[in-house]
Amino acid sequence: MEASRPDTATRILDVSERLFVEHGFEATSLRMITQQAEVNLAAVNYHFGSKDALFESVFMRRLAPLIASCLAELDELEAREEKLSVESLVTTFIRPCLALSKDPARGGALFVRLLSRTLVENHRLLRETISQQYSVFVQRYSRAFHHALPELGVEELAWRMHFAFSVMFNAFAGNDVLKIFTRSQIVSARDPDMIVKYLVPFVVAGLVSPVEG
Repeated sequence: MEASRPDTATRILDVSERLFVEHGFEATSLRMITQQAEVNLAAVNYHFGSKDALFESVFMRRLAPLIASCLAELDELEAREEKLSVESLVTTFIRPCLALSKDPARGGALFVRLLSRTLVENHRLLRETISQQYSVFVQRYSRAFHHALPELGVEELAWRMHFAFSVMFNAFAGNDVLKIFTRSQIVSARDPDMIVKYLVPFVVAGLVSPVEG
C-alpha cells in the first residue's frame, strides 16, 4: 500500500526546514520552496502568509516541544535535588537536544542543525520569537544557574551562559570542524553521542572556572 502524502502545509514546512539548513534563511527563496514542495506560491501565502511567518512556523512546531522537554527535566531535577550542580543543569538542556536529534519524527538532527545554525547566526526572527514566547525558559535557566553558581555576579554569569549556550548550539550545528584536527574516520562531530560525551565536561569547566581577580 502506498504511503499517504503529507498534507500541503506539512510538505511546505518539511521542505523549508531542509532548505533553510542547506542554504540559510536569506539564500532560500520562496521559488525554491514551492518548486521542491510541488506547490504554488498561493499555497504558501494561504497557509503562512509570508516567508518570515513560514520561517517562524518551521521553528515553532519543533521548538515548543523541545523547550517543554527541557523545562520538564529542570522541574524534575529541582524536585529531586536541593542543591543543583552545574553538570546536572547542563544535562537538562543537552539530554532533550540529544533525544530530539535521534528522532526524525520530531525533526531529528536536521532541526537541531537548523536551530543551532540560526542561533549562531543570531537571526532576528528567531531571537525575537524566543525572547517573547519563551522568556520563562530563559528566566528559569538563568535563575537555576545563579543558584548553582552564587559566587558569580550577574554580568559574569550572563557572559558565561552566553558562551556555554553558544558552544552547545554550535556543537550540534553539524559543522564538522573536528576534521581539521583529526583524520580518523571513526570520529565525527556529527555523532550526537560523541558530542555529548565531550561537550558536557567542556561546558561545565567553563561555567565553574575561578573568577579572575
